[in-house]
Amino acid sequence: MSLVSLGFVAIGAVAGFAFHRLVGCRSGACVIWANPYAATGYGALLGLLLGAGR
Repeated sequence: MSLVSLGFVAIGAVAGFAFHRLVGCRSGACVIWANPYAATGYGALLGLLLGAGR
């Protein structure tokens, strides 16, 4: 994994956590966004997918 891909993963993780904190899911019915660990992992996964080809 290159440093660029690792940077995308880190940015994705921070963005996922920020989305959880700022928007999130107030009712708790949203499986991904109600849990901060799941939101961070999902953001990191999206960052990995976006940065994989770079």
